[in-house]
Order: sequence, then C-alpha cells, then structure tokens
Amino acid sequence: MLSEKRSREEELPKSRRELRRQRRKEKGLAGLIARRRASGRSKKLAQEVPPTQAPPKSRRELRAERRKKKGGGPTEFILTVIVAFALVFGVVQPFIVQAFRIPSESMVPTLEVKDRILANKFIYRFTEPERGDIVVFDSVESDDDTLIKRVVGLEGDEIRVQGGLLFVNGEPQQEPYLNEEETFRGYYGPSIVPEGHVFVMGDNRDNSADSRVFGPLPSDNVKGEAFLRFWPISKISGL
Repeated sequence: MLSEKRSREEELPKSRRELRRQRRKEKGLAGLIARRRASGRSKKLAQEVPPTQAPPKSRRELRAERRKKKGGGPTEFILTVIVAFALVFGVVQPFIVQAFRIPSESMVPTLEVKDRILANKFIYRFTEPERGDIVVFDSVESDDDTLIKRVVGLEGDEIRVQGGLLFVNGEPQQEPYLNEEETFRGYYGPSIVPEGHVFVMGDNRDNSADSRVFGPLPSDNVKGEAFLRFWPISKISGL
C-alpha cells in the first residue's frame, strides 16, 4: 500500500511554479555551458589567427631610433666641430678661439705640416700653463712668426736632457707623444726656468727649434692652448 501511494505521489503533475523553476535551472545550466563553449572557441581563434602587423615606420622615425641607439658618434662630433668652426670664424675668433695652420714638422707625430688647429685664447687669463699643454705663442726671435710647442717646464723647474731623455727636477719624464721614428739622442742643460717663463719643446725633438735654442719662453708670449685639430677631416681629434 505504501509503495503504491508513493508512486502515485511521484506521478502527480507538477505545479506551474515548479515547472518555471525547473525551466530556469535548465536555461541557466545551458547558458553557462554555451558561454564556456564560446569562450573556448574565442581563445582557440585568438591562438590560430596571427597578430596583425604594425604599419611600417616612416624614415624620420627610423632615423630617430637609430640616433637613440647610436647616441653620440662621429657624425655628431663632426657636426659639433662644424658649428664650432662657424662660431670661430663668424663670432668669437678675435677674443676666445683662433685657428692656426701648422707650418713645420716640429710637432710630428702629434701634428703634421698643414694640419689646422683651434687654440683657446681665453684660458690663460684664469690659469697658468701646465706641463704637457700644447701652446701657441709669438716667437721671441721674430715679431711675425707664431709657433706651436709643448710645455715641458714651469718657472723654477730644472731642465736637463741627457741622451735624448728629458729630466725635470732630476726626474725622468714619460713622453709617449715623441716621434719614435727619429730618435733624439741630444743633450741640454741643466738650466733653471726663470720666473714668468715656461720651457717649451717640440714633440719631434730632433727637428725642432725650441727653448733649447731660444731659451725659456716669456709667459706673456703665449697666445693660447691648442685643444682641437679640425683639419684634415679624417684626423679630427682633441689635443
């Protein structure tokens, strides 16, 4: 009896409310399954479809990128020199910077004949020449000549050359800039550089008329410090 009663209760038709609940559940489950399937399809398509290529960059953009990657280089240096060259000859030549042409072989190999250099005419208003400076100066033997040499001794220094080796205050000097193709073996001194003077010598010791010939150079004759070779273009470099 009980089993028959239960089977009858199970077979009773469901109310409309129960039917609506059942349909909502079925719809919700079906929608969830459909959404998951659609999401899977979209991910698969995204993996299969290759990404769109970016439009080609303009030449200006490519040049800008190359400049960023390279940073400062020879081109930038040459442009800087050109600007400096224009300033020198157009604005500041009489006061701050002046160009000079190398007339002789006395500074080989550092400077060759016909090289052109820029000299800072302003620097020695604030400081004194130092050993190693390459200076442009008025000749003590001729009012019309401008020479270029390297400062090797200051006032109060004892200068001596023995077998081609320079001694300053008894200490041998390391001079990697000398002309090794024509080894100098001469002698000089010793002598003391007087006050208000510097002792100058060419890097090509065997072919240079310098303080060994005309004596210590008065500091008042120094016109400026050479700091840049700008010609020839292939040899642009600091000094």
